[in-house]
Amino acid sequence: MTNNKAPALIIATALLLAACVGNAPAPETSPRTEPKTPAAGSTEMPNAGESARLADPAAILEQPDSNEQAENSRLYPNALDSHRLSTPENIPAIPERSTAAEGVATRTDEATDPYTEIPALIQTIFDYADTLYRAGYTDSATAYLERFRVIKPLWAQWESKADSMLNEFGKTRAEKAKAYEPMVFQIQNMNRANASYDLVAESADSLIALAPGDSLTHWARSQKEIAYNNTLAKAKRECDAVRTLADNQAQFAEAEKQAVTLQMRYRDFENELHTQALIDHIRELMQSADAEAAKYWESNEPAQALARADSLLQKEKFSEAKDILNKLKSSKLRKEANECYTRLANAYCTKQRMATSQLFTKAQKQKDPAKKKKLLQEAIAPLDKCLTEYPDNPQKQKVVENRLFLEKEANR
Repeated sequence: MTNNKAPALIIATALLLAACVGNAPAPETSPRTEPKTPAAGSTEMPNAGESARLADPAAILEQPDSNEQAENSRLYPNALDSHRLSTPENIPAIPERSTAAEGVATRTDEATDPYTEIPALIQTIFDYADTLYRAGYTDSATAYLERFRVIKPLWAQWESKADSMLNEFGKTRAEKAKAYEPMVFQIQNMNRANASYDLVAESADSLIALAPGDSLTHWARSQKEIAYNNTLAKAKRECDAVRTLADNQAQFAEAEKQAVTLQMRYRDFENELHTQALIDHIRELMQSADAEAAKYWESNEPAQALARADSLLQKEKFSEAKDILNKLKSSKLRKEANECYTRLANAYCTKQRMATSQLFTKAQKQKDPAKKKKLLQEAIAPLDKCLTEYPDNPQKQKVVENRLFLEKEANR
């Protein structure tokens, strides 16, 4: 502590102690003189370990009696214990209230955190006493510190007051918890049964509207969040099932009907589910589907056709296999047909790239520039066939890169 701040600290501390002590007896020892400033040049600090101990709130504030804690906890429903707003960051700001005398809304001063403010203030008392002592004012330091001891009998009074207030608060909270217990159990049971978000939210909002207290309000909001997440997960599963119906089984009409129903049921979840995009996707598939083929599969077995397409693929009869698979995309085996179609596109493009590789090898051996350029141009043709027949084939990126390379080589 610097020299010019010492007198100000003495005055501030004296006022604080005077306000706290009231009629408590003063210590018998009085300092003969209380210096206005410590000796010039004194910069020594109190022991670091002692300062750390005194700054620790646990070293100054006593812990509440365990029996009292058990009695208070008995007043609270177990379901709400985890929502008690017991930490400073969760304690809400003091609300504005109307003053009858003034007729205007005023805001009371927000209480400081005593668990940091009180230890810090007491530490300044110890620090100043130590500063006096190290400056050579031993008697004044002793008298100054003895004045601090008058707080000790008041601490019991403060504890008693805190216990009384806690008891009052606990009874009020227990009464509220008892009054709203039926609504609490109703909301809990609804979430356990995975009730829809709308139902849970309606009950939770009704509870919140009754102003049941900060903890119950916080609990009700958390229950709404649980219901929201549960309903969203269920809705996503239903949307996936509808998409599967369209993408894998070609049941476009039924899929569209179910998607529209989902959109109406889960209006609050459009941003997460994108049901309109799903409906648009199904309608696009429906428009691109072969109506005649769909009617054909109503009386014919698609499994046999799929086996034949696979056999044609093995024999590299790509065109015949492609026709059958395109037709099968309008059957209940749409998923299997798409998978076989991907294998077909991959096999076809692999064969075309092999033809390109052979022509490129011949071109590299050709010494005549004109003939070499002609061979390189011919090597591009198989790649164009691949991109034309199967625009979205698995090898598309490699095919495009190969084609660009051959064009550069041909234009040299």
